Amino acid sequence: MESQSILIKNANILNPIGNGQTETKNSDLLIVDDKISEISAGIDESSADKIIDASDKILMPGLVNTHTHISMSLLRGIADDLELDTWLNDYIWPMEAHLSEEYCYIGALLGACEMIKSGTTTFSDMYFYMDGVARAVDEIGMRAVLSYGMIDFGIEEKRENEFKENISLIKNHHNTADGRITARFGPHSCYTASVDLLERVRKEADKYGVGIHIHMNETMKEINDVGEAHDNKRPFELLDSIDFLGEDVVAAHCVWLDENEIKLIKDNDVKVSHNPCSNMKLASGAAPVGELLSQGICVGLGTDGASSNNNLDMFDEMKFASLLQKVSTLDPKVLNADEVINMATINGAKSLGIDAGTIAIGKKADLILVDTNHPNMTPQSSSLASNLVYSANGSNVDTTICNGKVLMENRKLLTVDEDKILSEAKRAILEMKELREAESE
Repeated sequence: MESQSILIKNANILNPIGNGQTETKNSDLLIVDDKISEISAGIDESSADKIIDASDKILMPGLVNTHTHISMSLLRGIADDLELDTWLNDYIWPMEAHLSEEYCYIGALLGACEMIKSGTTTFSDMYFYMDGVARAVDEIGMRAVLSYGMIDFGIEEKRENEFKENISLIKNHHNTADGRITARFGPHSCYTASVDLLERVRKEADKYGVGIHIHMNETMKEINDVGEAHDNKRPFELLDSIDFLGEDVVAAHCVWLDENEIKLIKDNDVKVSHNPCSNMKLASGAAPVGELLSQGICVGLGTDGASSNNNLDMFDEMKFASLLQKVSTLDPKVLNADEVINMATINGAKSLGIDAGTIAIGKKADLILVDTNHPNMTPQSSSLASNLVYSANGSNVDTTICNGKVLMENRKLLTVDEDKILSEAKRAILEMKELREAESE
């Protein structure tokens, strides 16, 4: 296959470099195939197959969404203004009983469209009918880490089915789509998965050489329920007692943590996915992100599903992450813009084992261009990071590139028919609602 190259000219580059720091520079950038090949001023235009003029635009890494349920885009707005337990038991789970691979495929395409149009190039997903999700990712061109949501409630037959589903996902889709799709195990949580399931997940993850994606410490009810069922152990203490924790574990939420659990997270190099919008909407609480970062813990950002957010815009997530920490600690200096940019890019990439999240030669070409020629981006702040976190939103993203391929340019999706996807999504949710109503009669 002949190499393909893209030259981005006149770029105002914002580059997260880790440890809550960013750097800026004006330069050209050359992409060859799926990687960044050169970063310098005045790159010869004859060296590229395609040229993109980045004047009046900020070039930055594509955003990394570390916790989603992408097919839940079909359930957007189906149940709002409720606490987690009621939301799940009375609304979400009854609707999910009518899911199918086709519906999850359509929902994944819908969510992927939204993410590409708001600057996300990679997402980590836990849900059902993951063959359909993988098909959507392959078609649309994003990068994804997929896991099957494993729930057994202590029932052996169900447990065996959950392993069958997740192992099938790994065997069929891990390292597929030119390496854009990888797979993990996805035990839902300590309150929906038995100790037997959790212990076996650790063994199987080691066997297949893949990571683990799990919900942790999202609500006080969860803490209390786990304690009652497991000799007063808190969730992270339970997982530590069965040697579950490790650097390959991404723990979503982590709202209610005590000092010992924070130590367990740090000592085991567990990665945390912070989901501020979902945590606020469900009134779950405010995760101690400032404390986690101060301990050197890797914290990324996630949107959670579109039914508890209700969008997948990581620019929203960045702003709310910063503001939630400030208001919950009464300290305006906590979680500054540079730290949030790092969470949404380089930290997320590290959490998921992705060779992206920063702009450097040899890194994967997962990049976005943010158009500053908009009223909400004018005048420009002296800090590009501040402008992006506090002023920008997903609609300011002009161009999205993943794995060296342009997925959106001038706000137009190039790999799929957006109008067709919207039409199919509307049809799917109407059919699911009709099935649910017929069941209730």
